[in-house]
Amino acid sequence: MIQSTEIKPGTCFVWEGELYQAITVERNKTAMAKMKVAIKVKNPKTGVVKEIGLLGSDRVEEAHIDKRAMQYLYDSGDSFCFMDNETYEQLEIPADTLQWERQFLKEGMTVNIQMYEGQILGIELPDKVDLNVTECENAVKGNTATSALKNATLETGLSIKVPLFIQQGDVVTVSTADGKYCGRA
Repeated sequence: MIQSTEIKPGTCFVWEGELYQAITVERNKTAMAKMKVAIKVKNPKTGVVKEIGLLGSDRVEEAHIDKRAMQYLYDSGDSFCFMDNETYEQLEIPADTLQWERQFLKEGMTVNIQMYEGQILGIELPDKVDLNVTECENAVKGNTATSALKNATLETGLSIKVPLFIQQGDVVTVSTADGKYCGRA
């Protein structure tokens, strides 16, 4: 059990029988009242985001999330297939649980599969991934006075804004947190 004041963003805990992962934590302490902790949480099983209000004296059960390194093999249409790097056991995750993550998955990529009590919660991507540019708009002459951007489509189907000097066939680094261009690979 951990005290509500010890919860940090990213902490997984069980409150009232439900598993939650903290997104943001705000603490409010006044001289006349007890400390209040407002936590914006996500239920990893359902994806629902909501706010929970706790007192500073409240205690929650810390959840232990298991992480297994697995290699992404292929997309079968309705699910994604991963292989355990140690046991070579294959695991399929339904495509609807990986809506955001699917934009960054490349065959052969190693990711961490998150599990709680044997149930798959999702995958943990690396902070940045390198992806090939498959389609790119042409740069418009005269747009180079400012930091102009153009649209590009990457090998996974993700569309992002890139600087004018990026061409089709280039490899770019993309942040998996917000899906934005970070630089050339």
